[in-house]
Amino acid sequence: MSDPRITENGRIGQVDATVVPRFAGPATFARLPRADDVSDLDVAIIGVPFDAGVSYRPGARFGPGHVRESSRLLRPYNPAAGVSPFAELQVADAGDLAVNPFDIGAAIERIHHGARSVLERAPRLVTIGGDHTIALPLLRAMAERHGGPIAVVHFDAHLDTWDSYFGADYVHGTPFRRAAEEGLIDGTGSMHVGIRGPLYAATDLTDDAALGFQVVHSHEMDDIGARGVVERIHRRVEDRPVYVSLDIDVLDPAFAPGTGTPEAGGLSSRELLTILRGFASLNLVGADVVEVSPAYDHAEITGIAAAHALYELLSAMALSRPRPGPRRS
Repeated sequence: MSDPRITENGRIGQVDATVVPRFAGPATFARLPRADDVSDLDVAIIGVPFDAGVSYRPGARFGPGHVRESSRLLRPYNPAAGVSPFAELQVADAGDLAVNPFDIGAAIERIHHGARSVLERAPRLVTIGGDHTIALPLLRAMAERHGGPIAVVHFDAHLDTWDSYFGADYVHGTPFRRAAEEGLIDGTGSMHVGIRGPLYAATDLTDDAALGFQVVHSHEMDDIGARGVVERIHRRVEDRPVYVSLDIDVLDPAFAPGTGTPEAGGLSSRELLTILRGFASLNLVGADVVEVSPAYDHAEITGIAAAHALYELLSAMALSRPRPGPRRS
């Protein structure tokens, strides 16, 4: 049988679904090649099966495999974006990082060094989590790769800039406070999108603003819509290197029930994908999609939403060109 992989523009793409059925073939994201099967990489996809930082429902350690399984129906051409991302970019799945499930500090160090190692091969990194704790070591690696702080566009129901939980400083509700304290985040160009639900106190918002974040609350979607959100993001980010961190609970539980801390009143899948489609002209250097917990995910609803969000992020990367800064050792 001839090679079932789609090749175009000299790049190895997905396994051809007209040759190998979608329920067969490799268990990589979108049935793309493994990183060891290609020589030059534009984007590496890694999984981080870690959820020791969750404060409510566990299970996100199984997220990477679940999202990969939910990505089998993704096809080569994205008509909404007008691009074939895997023909424009050599994308490959670099597998999962093996991290310590009992020691959060050790896990953070492993993720940091693992991401740095992958970034030696690929200028862009896309990660499937895992809980949101993993954003901190990923931002450490991205800031080192690009020589300074990174603008962060953070999609979430929650701010994730709280100081500690039960005396622990490194959990899924604290990564962006720690990242800001470490100087990893460009406080002049970062924002949260989709924030909603009850807070501990009004000071949660003022404390967050002091770290440099602007907020688009979920209820603002009724007034400004997806295009308005994209316009705000562009005004805020401008030409800075930008990292997208996407907690799947930014979606309403109707569209993403399989997550650890669901909140009513979130974005729809269509609204989220429309916003991500507006990122094609940004200097998008990396992304993560986190907090998919498959035990709560009836019929792969959440996994499919996460897979499509990743597909739109990869399409946006394909339509832009990386403008990375110098590497910093």
